[in-house]
Formats: sequence, structure tokens, C-alpha cells
Amino acid sequence: MTTTVERPVTGGQAEPARRRRLHRSPLAKQEDRAGWLFVSPWVIGFLIFTAGPMIASLVLSFTDYQMIQAPRAVGLENYRELFDDPRVLKSLSNTFVYAAMFVPLGTIFALVLAMMLQRVGRAGGFFRTAFYLPEMTPAVAAAAMFLLLLNGQQGLVNKVLGWVGINGPNWTTDPNWLKPSLAVVSLWTLGGTVVIYLAALNGVPKQLYEAAELDGAGPVTKLFRITVPMISGALFFTVITNTIAAMQMFDQAYTMFYGPQQKAAASEESLVYMVYLFQNAFQFFKMGFASAMAWLLFVIILLITFIQFRVGNRYVYYHGER
Repeated sequence: MTTTVERPVTGGQAEPARRRRLHRSPLAKQEDRAGWLFVSPWVIGFLIFTAGPMIASLVLSFTDYQMIQAPRAVGLENYRELFDDPRVLKSLSNTFVYAAMFVPLGTIFALVLAMMLQRVGRAGGFFRTAFYLPEMTPAVAAAAMFLLLLNGQQGLVNKVLGWVGINGPNWTTDPNWLKPSLAVVSLWTLGGTVVIYLAALNGVPKQLYEAAELDGAGPVTKLFRITVPMISGALFFTVITNTIAAMQMFDQAYTMFYGPQQKAAASEESLVYMVYLFQNAFQFFKMGFASAMAWLLFVIILLITFIQFRVGNRYVYYHGER
């Protein structure tokens, strides 16, 4: 009778692999150094211009700092004041309403433009450039331009509406139209989203449309059963990035309603969160309170993005997955 003794495989096979990891070739080490060298400008920039200021603002949020004297520790006083200040809640409410208007409207508007661009043909390169150019325009200049276009009395938008018998509203003075006017102005910056959607549309296999046409599917069915599911990854990405951008919107609102020449027209309905944060930091010199506002916004955006990931991932189609 023979007895078989099993040997543990702890040393023989695992040891050479571990040694290979420990004793890497000079070429591999050189590639590592080259990789870190190439990413070092980004790492240094991130540490100096992003991580450093974030840590500094976190420290300042627990202090009373008015920029003319040394910071004085106040504990959680700034965070308690956040919930006692009615303008914080009002500015948050305005920002949420603006984001709820801009994100769906911007998504539909950009998708329509991308689908039109897809059918242009040879002139597509010109129109892609034309649609993307507004992205390069400074937000302050665009807001100043739209302040003239949306003027309730002499603005071009209301004049065009008047040609078809529509009496245009007072976009920049009527409190009920201030947030919609901001959403309309923000559509000017959707060139990057249009380009992303166009690339996603070009990646949809043509065979799917041909098979759907053989089954008798119409344009609406093909849009919602083929196009939207196949570009759902791009839609998901842009909805998240546009939501983050909407929650941090500042330039357009400040230029249109809170600049040196528009202070008289400013209304509580146009007070978005970043404008109130700016006022506390650089007009009221309450830097500690403004830092607490910044961290509250960071937490809110983090929660919104987390919810979007948990919910949106269920409806996103990724190539290569079942």
C-alpha cells in the first residue's frame, strides 16, 4: 500500500513570482521613473492649486477670518451659522432650481444639435468648429452679450418673438424669469457636450438601424430603442458633469445681476450659491464662513454624484457587457 504525501505549494511556485516582483529589471524601473516624470507637472499642480487650497479652506472653515487679522478658532460656529442664515438656504434653492432647468434642457438641446450635425455631411467639420467656438468665449463676455439680447424692452430675443405674435417676458427683471434666463444663457456653453454626443452617435452600429427598419420601426422608436440606449454612457457622463457645473455656476449670474452696473436690478431670485459664497468671501470678508459654505457645497455635490452613479448605472449600456 502506497501513501501519497501532499506538499504545500507555499515556497516552490510562489517564491519565484515574488522574487520577480521584488527584483525588477532596470528597464522597468526606468519606465516607472519616466512615467512619474511625465505626470509630475499634474501632480505638482494638483498639490499646489487643488489639494493645498482645499486643506487650507477646511482649516479656515473652523475659524473667524476676516483677512485683516489672524484667524481665530471658533469650532463649528460657521457650520451652525450656515443653517441659521436664510440667504444660504435661498441661494441653495435657487441653484437647485437652476440645475433642474439647465441639465435636462441642455441635454436635449445638445443631443438635437449633435443629431443635426451627424446629417450635415462634408460640411460637418465647419459646423463642429462653429458649435464649439462658444465654449472658448469668456463666460463674462457671453453673459454681457445675453444681457443685451434678453433686455425686456429693446432685446433682440423679444423682438424676434414679437414677429410671431409672442409678447416676450422681462427676462432680466421679472423675478419669475431670472432663473430661466440663466438656464438659457448657459446653453451657450454646450459645445463640448455636442461634440461628445456626436462622437457617441457616430459609434452606433448602422446594422441596428437597418434591422429596425426591416422590422418596421419608425424614427421615434429607433431614437428611444437604439440611439438613446447605445449612447447612454455619453449621456450619463455629461449629465454628471453638467450637474456639477450647474451647482457651481457663478460667472453668468454675477455678470448679469451682481456686477457693478447691475446691483440695482439684483433680486433674491437670482442669488445662486456661488455668488453668495463670493459675497461672503470678498465683499463681507467673512472668509471662514465662506470656507464653510464651500465645504457644504462639496458635500452636496458628492451626495448628488453618488446618487446619480447608483441610479444611472442601472440604465447605462457598456460595450462588451451582457
